[in-house]
Amino acid sequence: MNLKIALLPGDGIGPEVIDQAVKVCDAIAQKHSHKITWESALVGAAAIDAVGDPYPDETHEICASSDAVLFGAIGHPRFDNDPSAKVRPEQGLLKMRQKLGLFANVRPTFTFPSLIDKSPLKRERIEGTDLVFYRELTGGIYFGKRGREDNGETAYDTCTYTREEIKRLAKKGFEAAQKRRKKLCCVDKANVLESSRLWRETIQAMEKDYPKVEVSYEFVDAVAMRLVQWPSDYDVLITENLFGDILTDEASVISGSMGLMPSASLGSTVSLYEPIHGSYPQAAGKDIANPLATVLSAAMLFEDMDLQQEADEIRRVVYKSLAEGVVTEDLAEGGKAYKTSEVGDWLAKNI
Repeated sequence: MNLKIALLPGDGIGPEVIDQAVKVCDAIAQKHSHKITWESALVGAAAIDAVGDPYPDETHEICASSDAVLFGAIGHPRFDNDPSAKVRPEQGLLKMRQKLGLFANVRPTFTFPSLIDKSPLKRERIEGTDLVFYRELTGGIYFGKRGREDNGETAYDTCTYTREEIKRLAKKGFEAAQKRRKKLCCVDKANVLESSRLWRETIQAMEKDYPKVEVSYEFVDAVAMRLVQWPSDYDVLITENLFGDILTDEASVISGSMGLMPSASLGSTVSLYEPIHGSYPQAAGKDIANPLATVLSAAMLFEDMDLQQEADEIRRVVYKSLAEGVVTEDLAEGGKAYKTSEVGDWLAKNI
């Protein structure tokens, strides 16, 4: 198979972890006689510095014409610490999601047998955890009307959803549940928010189309509690943009490290794959960042291209690296800490 993949390293540790994912993808491609054409593009603070735009038109054209996008991270402290900045790296991420139509963010959470005791939660609470969030990505409060009133003393952000936006996200969730344990949880705040009531009634109307899926409805605050009490009870969870942003970061610590969790953002024509961690600027350039979340994101990319064997091989070699202690300093705990580049080399060699 010939694949054209847009490569967006971004900021901070993004370029370093992306480099390791490329090594792994190239090794898999060589082994299975695929050809990958990589095309790099600017995004985030790097793009602001170069052209003044966090998501330039040239980058969009490269992404839109590719089979998939492999993305690193966005963000830089000089923007975080300047509330008055008119152009921010994160604006590029929102613009990219909107222009590429990346409406469904898929974030799995699972445990690694060799790391289960590194989790901040007790073993008996998290054993068997295998859940996935489907977070709506192009609507809600991040894209609603916002502004200031009363000479800047009052601020507002509006959460707006249409029924169609909810249905297309929920369809992905129902379809995933059918292939998994046939359990779907709709996470909302329908006792308070009108937008959540629209979410709930839309999902209820869809239940008849998926009779084998058991559907539950839970308030977001209850889910936040249950995720650390009984995470293994959940299978597929669907929710709106803001709730999903918060809950998926909470769920990520179950595995023992945010540097282990991959994600995908699905669109109607092209999809994007990225680690869930941020740009971690404190580690940038030090060759110490954990690349495994990015490598596992590449596995999701291959899976969505119907290359299941290749995806499984990537996951197996990641599990092997963890079991044999070929890990970066965040997981070493007194053992040998490998460099980011050394982990990437090891994974590619073992493939």
